[in-house]
Amino acid sequence: MRAIAFRRHGGPEVLESLDLPMPEPTAKEVRVKVKAVALNHLDVWVRTGWPGLKLELPHVLGSDVAGVVDAVGAEVKDVAVGTEVLVNPGLSCGACEKCLSGDDVLCRRYQIIGEDVRGGYAEYLCVPRHNLLPKPSKLSFEEAACLPLTFLTAWHMLMSRAQLKPGETVLVHAAGSGVGSAAVQIAKVAGATVIATASTDAKLAQATALGADHVINYATSDSLEGVKKITRRRMVDVVFEHVGATTWDKSVACLPKGGRLVTCGATSGHQVSIDLRTLFYKSISLLGSTMGSKGELFRVLDLVERGQLKPVLDRVLPLADAVKGHELLTTRASFGNVVLTP
Repeated sequence: MRAIAFRRHGGPEVLESLDLPMPEPTAKEVRVKVKAVALNHLDVWVRTGWPGLKLELPHVLGSDVAGVVDAVGAEVKDVAVGTEVLVNPGLSCGACEKCLSGDDVLCRRYQIIGEDVRGGYAEYLCVPRHNLLPKPSKLSFEEAACLPLTFLTAWHMLMSRAQLKPGETVLVHAAGSGVGSAAVQIAKVAGATVIATASTDAKLAQATALGADHVINYATSDSLEGVKKITRRRMVDVVFEHVGATTWDKSVACLPKGGRLVTCGATSGHQVSIDLRTLFYKSISLLGSTMGSKGELFRVLDLVERGQLKPVLDRVLPLADAVKGHELLTTRASFGNVVLTP
């Protein structure tokens, strides 16, 4: 099969077209013919690499896959060839206490398709049966591919970790990103007031169209001062943080007593600091978050079917243009998701 992969870590230029063996499903797996795969910043981090990351090379990126069931393992009886599906990118053992309690994201053997194992920048992908969900009927494959990782991550951050409540105010950084555009919508569904930041007025207009109540251009103004003005110095109940070092200090400063900061990423750097006196005196909560449980994605897709959440598709590129897609992500030239089609 044809795939885009890398044989060494580096910039977008390390991505290359390769012919790889056709994957064969095990007894409890299905093989999916990939129709669309969305790009994520996770792809950029894995491609660049970090100390301790061990991959089978060549490595195929791609966590967000929509496609059609092409073949099924011997023990798979409830999925037919030809079924249109969405792939949940989270892998877990399925047998430990965390998995059986619905907290599979905390499984000690948790992995992410496209990060720890080969992903969907390819014509075919084999995944466990329980990682399949029906593709939302109203969406194209390209639109559906925008959902799994970004919406599941944002949902888990806001609803499970931060416990966002109706009437609260949330600050969403970088609303033009995939996870940021999902967070704006989820916060509105939850009944919150949303303050969104972005680097251009065009992206702010798009964030407003998604439901943001207030917007701040962080390239031309100070986000902390903007929050003070918008909230009349009451600040925000929750900060949706995924940018990292460049926004961290101001994110913490935006919290009132009892505020919560939830983070899933470190795009601009991972080394941050905090004054412990601020932490205990203001009784703030700093919450880490990665992905979400398999069950949470069913709730997200239900809201998509109801029209309350919608994928944010920036553009579609052929799989062969994966390098261009990565460049769009690193230069922040897109709003929402860039999707590749084999």
